[in-house]
Amino acid sequence: MKPVKNWLLASAVATLLAAPVVSTANNDVEKLTQDPANWATWGGDYAGTRYSKLSEINTQNVKNLQPAWSFSTGVLRGHEGGPLIVNDVMFIHTPFPNTVYAINQKTQSVIWEFTPTMDADVTIPVMCCDTVNRGLAYGDGKIFLQQSDTVLTALDAKTGKRVWSVQNGDPKLGMTNTNAPIVVKDKVITGISGGEFGVRGFLVAYDIRTGQLAWKGYSMGPDKDTLIDPKKSTAWKDGKVQPVGENSSLSTWEGDQWKIGGGTTWGWYSYDPKLNLIYYGSGNPSTWNPTQRPGDNKWSMSLWARDADTGEVKWVYQMTPHDEWDYDGINETVLVDQEVKGKMHKTIVHFDRNGFGYTLDRETGELLVAEKFDKSVNWASHVDMKSGRPEVVPEFSTEHNGEDVNTVGTCPAALGAKNMAPVSYSPQTGLFYISGNHLCMEYEPFEVSYTAGQPYVGATLSMMPAGADVLTGKKDDSTNLGQFTAYDAKTGKIAWSNKEQFSVWSGSVATAGGVVFYGTLEGYLKAVDAKTGKELYKFKTPSGIIGNVNTWEFEGTQYVGVLSGIGGWAGIGIAAGLDDGSNSTNSEGLGAVGAYRSLSSYTKLGGTLTVFALPK
Repeated sequence: MKPVKNWLLASAVATLLAAPVVSTANNDVEKLTQDPANWATWGGDYAGTRYSKLSEINTQNVKNLQPAWSFSTGVLRGHEGGPLIVNDVMFIHTPFPNTVYAINQKTQSVIWEFTPTMDADVTIPVMCCDTVNRGLAYGDGKIFLQQSDTVLTALDAKTGKRVWSVQNGDPKLGMTNTNAPIVVKDKVITGISGGEFGVRGFLVAYDIRTGQLAWKGYSMGPDKDTLIDPKKSTAWKDGKVQPVGENSSLSTWEGDQWKIGGGTTWGWYSYDPKLNLIYYGSGNPSTWNPTQRPGDNKWSMSLWARDADTGEVKWVYQMTPHDEWDYDGINETVLVDQEVKGKMHKTIVHFDRNGFGYTLDRETGELLVAEKFDKSVNWASHVDMKSGRPEVVPEFSTEHNGEDVNTVGTCPAALGAKNMAPVSYSPQTGLFYISGNHLCMEYEPFEVSYTAGQPYVGATLSMMPAGADVLTGKKDDSTNLGQFTAYDAKTGKIAWSNKEQFSVWSGSVATAGGVVFYGTLEGYLKAVDAKTGKELYKFKTPSGIIGNVNTWEFEGTQYVGVLSGIGGWAGIGIAAGLDDGSNSTNSEGLGAVGAYRSLSSYTKLGGTLTVFALPK
């Protein structure tokens, strides 16, 4: 850690960030998130709504927005996630080497900075889709950093000094971490990455005071590993919620394939304090070649509700059984109370890579709505509401009679109809705002053997604009690779959708001013009317935006901030200097390089935080 640069500033911050009693860490985070001047967790609140009650910036004056200040991170790879604001102090992070900065907003000066020591030669090769990091967590007077090398580190929020660290995985086995942790009660929750290396996914809780392991629940394996009680834990089957039964995961894998089965947990986590349940999604099964792993491959590609104290599974729902397309299920879960089909429910809403938006009762796991939120989705005709399973269209299956098949025109592509960029929700409109892709793909599986620490993918693919609307039967001749969509999760209906030239890889934020903000891969911060989608403002930031837009208040002024810095899966060609996609196989960047080869004409590398405000 580098020395504190200004002891007077550090002293002021010490007063602002006086550490709460450990037993009230959960209450502390809740209190912080209820004050819109803060942005104290990745989703703005435990429910992951990414909604702000601030309204100084509104539909009438957002056109006057101006850059207020900026900060260079000094790192060139992809910048995902966004800043935290805790009692007026800003905390930002970078991709590898995972530097953390505490910033004084009044002077825009660095209070402290911390850069962990990591072995780049070991860590970077097992980061499949750029060296990104999705953000920090705050609680108990600490900042929690999930390092790329799997080390979870607790830093004193006042000084930046390391309080404790714990090894969460082994990079030599293909494990890494890119997720933002979340603080719940006396625990910090994190996951693991590495599904493309045969890593078996898990969610894990550590004591926020000591870093000691509290519980660990795997995505697949015997019940003792998954923390599933076969009689109490439930799943949606035959039109109702039922006990999952004994070893529900093992029975869906051939032999011990589950030990290298994927289902990693590199996304976002939500929490309901009243139900005391943590919600999240698990990722794709390993390998990408479906013929090598017969069965449903439970519980990859699933939504989970776990008890925060014990990790025990309350319910689990699998979205894409026996995934054949890499429709990784880690996307965020948003917790909203709303009326569905004439009855009020505590719902969980999830927009999956597979192109379906799911609304479930978050208390029971009852399936309420499952509809397409991208009109080009064709791999499945619909989701059977009784079984909860998608009805796969045989033409787009990558496996026929146990044999690998080269499949052309499957929509969405492996990037998904939506990737990890989190949605926002506005209680004013009742709509969710989705940062989306509009892509199809050619997908060809091939046999691959497992070697610890080596890629375990087993498929080549190329991606192209969707150019189709299967919901209406109309051909879409546009070449847009992205879209920003408003969706009603109560009915499964699309309210409006704006086309974007490239995928929208930025998390959005909705505000009480009736404005929704998001960023584009070319680097524009955009503001649209929450009701209509009309574009009200845009500003070109120094690099492409794959970070999440956040908003907060400081000294009576509302600010909007976003990290720009092209990269991530969609921008991996630029970030990692990969092939331009002109070769015939287009295997680099897991198929993304070719589809985005023109992106370099619009933006270049560079990590910058840009902060906006209305002129005074």
